[in-house]
Amino acid sequence: MRQVDQSMEADWVSRFADEVVAEAARRASDGPVVAASGLSPSGPIHLGNLREVMTPHLVADEIARRGHDCEHIISWDDYDRFRRVPAGIDPSWAEHIGKPLTSVPAPPGSDHPNWAEHFKAAMIEALDRLGVRYRGISQTEMYTSGAYRDQVLLAMRERAKIDAILGRYRTKKKTEEQDADGSGNEQTGAAYYPFKPYCTACGRDLTTITSYDDETTEMTYTCECGHGETVLLSEFTSGKLVWKVDWPMRWAYEGVQFEPSGVDHSSPGSSFEVGGQIVREVFGAEQPIGPMYAFVGITGMAKMSSSAGAVPTPGDALEIMEPAVLRWLYARRKPNQSFKIAFDQEIYRLYDEWDSLSRRVAEGKAGPGELQAYGRSVRTAAVELPDTPRRVAYRTLASIVDITTGDEQQTLRILGGIDTADPITDLAQVRPRIDCAQRWVDVHMSPEQHTRVLAEPDAELLAELDDTQRQMIKTLVDRLTDEWSLDGLTTLVYGVPKLQAGLPMDTPPTPELKVAQRSFFALLYRLLVGGDTGPRLPTLLLAVGADRVRTLLGG
Repeated sequence: MRQVDQSMEADWVSRFADEVVAEAARRASDGPVVAASGLSPSGPIHLGNLREVMTPHLVADEIARRGHDCEHIISWDDYDRFRRVPAGIDPSWAEHIGKPLTSVPAPPGSDHPNWAEHFKAAMIEALDRLGVRYRGISQTEMYTSGAYRDQVLLAMRERAKIDAILGRYRTKKKTEEQDADGSGNEQTGAAYYPFKPYCTACGRDLTTITSYDDETTEMTYTCECGHGETVLLSEFTSGKLVWKVDWPMRWAYEGVQFEPSGVDHSSPGSSFEVGGQIVREVFGAEQPIGPMYAFVGITGMAKMSSSAGAVPTPGDALEIMEPAVLRWLYARRKPNQSFKIAFDQEIYRLYDEWDSLSRRVAEGKAGPGELQAYGRSVRTAAVELPDTPRRVAYRTLASIVDITTGDEQQTLRILGGIDTADPITDLAQVRPRIDCAQRWVDVHMSPEQHTRVLAEPDAELLAELDDTQRQMIKTLVDRLTDEWSLDGLTTLVYGVPKLQAGLPMDTPPTPELKVAQRSFFALLYRLLVGGDTGPRLPTLLLAVGADRVRTLLGG
């Protein structure tokens, strides 16, 4: 088996592109370099599945940037069988188990014609937003049109050879696992056939081939529904090759030179390993090179599975983060490195890292690998990804929209105070990032994290303040409007405890000062929001407004 060397440098995309260009030259094949992905629309296509697309996309895009003709294909496995009824779907859908996904009705309320198209649609939209350009191939269309007829007939003629290859790995345990994940459905035993008919009476694949004639292509099958018939396979298009034969067949048919595979397809005896032997020995072609890619997780969630119910999709992620940021998550990690995508407060840290990288790039201080990953995130060979003109910190925007509960006039008032020398005057200047932050606050912020400013001063707490606390509050209130910008308020809230200690505002922090600052911050939070913590104080002060801050602080 040919595999790409995974001892890669920081810019893994360039390294893979080098390997693929060299492999294409070695094969001396006509036409474009072909990178491939495969997606099954059996349910929500989640963020783990997105790695199946982003890995070849990034490599194909790099090859295209170099001026080579390169095509990224995505095979929609919409002719696969419907395996089980997902959580939340009417149990009556069980009658469709065994039918092709394109023959199963779409979930209730969907505008799409069938199950497969319903789940493809969301992914197609997300890929467009991410700048992923590809040629989509419907396996339903390919099989039912007869496009694969010669390949199907070849596989049936070579069924003994295929059975022998599979037999090297076949065990009872593996057969059970294959049946469970839909990669099986092979007729094992003396009469092995690599083709699985869909019954023309009930539409399901509960079929058994009882005879086949190589010369005439006459095939007889029976179905558990009671139907049986004899057909000419040279004309019959209701069925498909079993998965471990179907995949290498497609490699040969499309001339695929690069395709990654998940951990579950890359272990010994897996589809990728077996497919490499079948594509050579049966279809006379070569296996693609490509890495094994690791799982993608979600902060606070276990491994994703479309069949297990609701899972975060690329569309869900694009509601709370900009396309370039989501691309960056996949571009900055080597395929064999797992990572998690944050739907909780970790998104603040993610955006801080992104903004820090953006500044280093602008200042010419980013390392070579960082620079490449950034460039691949913000643009492709064909398109520039949308950007937010004024990159206000995500955590700041989230705090503002949370406090203002989405009131655009109040939001714009607060944003105008972030940089008084160059004030933001239109929400378009902070879109789409502010819309992402609003969605995150509305959907993913936990109830206890929401900020609710007190309606009235806490008279009891104000009465309990000691002289030092009163003096610090007075210092803050007196200087409030003089420092009315995000930077100015930051300097002020950190500087009040320094002034109280008789030190200049620019005194470097010491352990003692940090203790005093934390105590002062906690007091301000209690007076403003009734708790010990909240959004960053400068942002909170801007959001509340100078007059209301004075009122709540007893000034």
